[in-house]
Amino acid sequence: MKAIAGTILSMGQLILVTGPARSGKSEWAEQLADQTDKQVVYVATAQVDPNDLEWVARIEKHQQRRPAEWTLVWTPIDLVETILEWDQPDYCLLIDSLGTWVANCLDQEDGIWQDTTDTLWRTVNQSSATIILVAEETGWGVVPAYPLGRTFRDRLGQVVRQFGMIANPVYLVTGGHVLNLSTLGSPLSRESLP
Repeated sequence: MKAIAGTILSMGQLILVTGPARSGKSEWAEQLADQTDKQVVYVATAQVDPNDLEWVARIEKHQQRRPAEWTLVWTPIDLVETILEWDQPDYCLLIDSLGTWVANCLDQEDGIWQDTTDTLWRTVNQSSATIILVAEETGWGVVPAYPLGRTFRDRLGQVVRQFGMIANPVYLVTGGHVLNLSTLGSPLSRESLP
């Protein structure tokens, strides 16, 4: 085990790194993963469209920043299967990002979505691997004017809240700073979820 920013990384740990766009949350998550001394599996939830050159450039920038010995797994939707495949104490799964994953699953009806998130929550909660989740913060501004935007905001907010209640530590990366929310606040109970 290795101490990082006042926290001990151990077997079966869940870490949540959240923040706004371009805040540095991925870089922070990568630093945490690199310091676990475990084999890192980078789980990319993005879907690559070769015609979207700006998106391809973003993905390439992320790839160039990561160590070459990390394993890259593209998982736009099937996070549970990927976690189960790599569920061993000597692995660190860095899942980047929950926001992209939620966007990829927006076509799921509410009942199916609830089953999907419940299964993911149970899988993560029971995993023996160290899991680092990167998540975007939404909902700090105007309510989206269109239904799909509201659905995305609400679903992502709920998923981040669910994992934030069981993760330790939870980091907020914003304004060029990393805040350990686990030392600054108290988690709400899972029963308080809407």
